[in-house]
Amino acid sequence: MRKAGESVAADILAIAVEEIGYHEGTGHRNKYGSWYGLDGVAWCMEFVQWVYVQAGIPLPLKTASCGELLRWYKANQPECVTDDPVPGCIVIFDFPGGASTDHTGIFVGCTESKITTIDGNTSSGNDAAGGYVQCRIRSLTYSNPTYIIPHELEEESMERRYNTIREVSDACPWATETVAKLIEGGIIKGGGLKDEQGRPADMNLSEDMLRLLVWNDRAGVFCHV
Repeated sequence: MRKAGESVAADILAIAVEEIGYHEGTGHRNKYGSWYGLDGVAWCMEFVQWVYVQAGIPLPLKTASCGELLRWYKANQPECVTDDPVPGCIVIFDFPGGASTDHTGIFVGCTESKITTIDGNTSSGNDAAGGYVQCRIRSLTYSNPTYIIPHELEEESMERRYNTIREVSDACPWATETVAKLIEGGIIKGGGLKDEQGRPADMNLSEDMLRLLVWNDRAGVFCHV
């Protein structure tokens, strides 16, 4: 459970990362379905619900349905449904040829063309019923994601921001190496403004976001950068 003062987003992702590699049993039985009280069914949303509960911020609607959760947010908290994600938020996927709410996962990060998430009930051979918890990298155009940002994450993002590598180095030197790596790898691009060295000058990174990036870098999430 999350302790007072800890980053909500960092805790959500830390819990999710710890689950990577988990595999369901026979008959699609799994610990998330057992916890939820509906086992042996598609469990991607049960995984997301479980992670948020472990982080101490249970979602306002307990459901095993991706579509039902998205519809609830659109009807009751539409401000939480967005195209501008933050780490730890919920992703609802719309894969080609299926329903508009095929699958869900927890957002880690994205580039202009790729999105990285941690999902339950997935695999490289089956996006939405693969039986594993995995960190997945998919094409944005293939995934067609919609993002849900619970209020706790939105509130956390409203703090001091760092826009240049110099600001990061001055205030949070422990994050400089990771940010420089992600700039070089094209993960962090900003909105188009550049400093005198041609690096992003409008990165809009909070200190909690920096901690999250460093933690994930050390955990190997950005090993392909």
